[in-house]
Amino acid sequence: MHRVKFRSCLIALATGMALIVSGCDQPAPPVTGAAPTMRLLSESQYRNIIADLFGAQITVGGSFDPLVRTNGLLTVGATNARITPAGLEQFDRMARSIAEQVVSEANRDVLIPCKPASVSSPDDACATAFYKNVGRILYRHPLTDDEVRSPVAVAAAAGRDLGNFYDGIASGLAGMMVSPSFLFSIDTTEPDPSLPGKVRLDGYAKAARVSFFLWNTTPDDQLLTAAEKGALHDKKGLNAQVDRMLGSLKLETGMRAFFNDMLAFDDFAKIEKDSIIYPSFSAAVAEDAKEQSLRTIVDLLITQQGDYRDLFTTRKTFMSGPLGRIYRVPVDRPDGGWIPYEFPEGDQRAGLITQISFAALYSHPGRSSPTLRGRAIRESLLCQKIPDPPGDVDFSLFNDPNSPNKTARDRLSAHATQPACAGCHKLTDPIGLAMERIDGAGQLRTTESGASIDPSGDLDGVKFTDAVGLGKAMRDNPAVPPCIVNRVYSYATGRTPERTEQPLLNHFEKQFTSAQFRLPKLLQSIAASDALFAVAAPEARAAAALSEKDDKS
Repeated sequence: MHRVKFRSCLIALATGMALIVSGCDQPAPPVTGAAPTMRLLSESQYRNIIADLFGAQITVGGSFDPLVRTNGLLTVGATNARITPAGLEQFDRMARSIAEQVVSEANRDVLIPCKPASVSSPDDACATAFYKNVGRILYRHPLTDDEVRSPVAVAAAAGRDLGNFYDGIASGLAGMMVSPSFLFSIDTTEPDPSLPGKVRLDGYAKAARVSFFLWNTTPDDQLLTAAEKGALHDKKGLNAQVDRMLGSLKLETGMRAFFNDMLAFDDFAKIEKDSIIYPSFSAAVAEDAKEQSLRTIVDLLITQQGDYRDLFTTRKTFMSGPLGRIYRVPVDRPDGGWIPYEFPEGDQRAGLITQISFAALYSHPGRSSPTLRGRAIRESLLCQKIPDPPGDVDFSLFNDPNSPNKTARDRLSAHATQPACAGCHKLTDPIGLAMERIDGAGQLRTTESGASIDPSGDLDGVKFTDAVGLGKAMRDNPAVPPCIVNRVYSYATGRTPERTEQPLLNHFEKQFTSAQFRLPKLLQSIAASDALFAVAAPEARAAAALSEKDDKS
């Protein structure tokens, strides 16, 4: 039996099907799991839920309290986020605005599944039908009697006071949308029948976790129905749902959200450029620069199911009118819309790091920054933490406009002589300087202050002559695959992996490698794993933490 299975695996390897054939995958190492948590919805998740439930015609106005980036991700920071009083007021205003739009004459016939007996008075039966329907999606589980009774009572009281059934419905709906059951994804647990004394996530919490991971939105009806039937506790049932979700168009939305988070593209909302130095850069360019990179990523990794590492070398992308003016590429679209585009061989543009998004985001308002760019590559793409500079660093030598050092390379040499700076700059500058032929707005150049720019450098001992060469070095860097595995797992679970989970991450990396670094395979491996849903009671987590502390001592 074992010989037959081993021989089957060898045949699979010989025919290029390395470890993908059923029966060749090794089981994932066990994981203790974290204590149950409450994760605050992100702005994009909130907006996606409203659009999925009520339609894209509903406007979501207002602002959201910022999340704190943790382990490179805002999603991890959401686990520890709390709602401030000002934030709650903002959620209340948004909820009331959304509710008013839902019950408006333009939308009520489509969004409310029943007609009241009288428009001028409450109708508890119709209100109950409406709240049960929307509440199942908002709360991500079927509503209990108490959860239905509360908004129905609010709707009845408001309907009588205002003399209008629909105004009453809006009041009850607004109240539901400021409930923790909506604003937080809550890890609800139940006794694990297969492990007496242990707990597991219930089916609805599992549905929420996998849906926010893959789709960045609330579970749909099929996923909630699978949870209701207990199918998500069964490997076959879970795999069926994961496969369905991976084949959905919503996967694109989910992966755009992941890479938007991983690459810190939320910072585009506050990007500033000196209009005198960079007159071509505008708000439209900034928005399109982010969109270009996300389109490139989704097309390569999801539509084409290409090798993740090719993200650093691909010349294929998309171009819009505003971007064409900075790239100096003609865009034959009267409406300025998007067209597929491929930079020609020999062009200085190839891969994500040469796109305007990366170059402009990791620069100063009036100049480029090899250090910021190098640090972003190390931290975001290689998962290597760079310490913050000491508070007493003297930047005058670098920022002096009258310095005889014309190029950034020459000016940065001053930091190399300062012991407090040298260690970090040795990690960031040799790779950041490779991008110096791209200015702070993402435009190509060959000189700075009249002096020729030298874009050569090395990445962990691999030498290159320019940014295209840096992209090739990154593609082959051994830190790239484990970094994306770490980030995807952190994003999925909403927490930083613990030291004891390294064997699990190694397992996912091996699966990712055997699948030729196809992102959908990594998503499937994590989404269908026990690790995604592993949860421990608080006392069990405390005991595990104490044991880990003892191991270190």
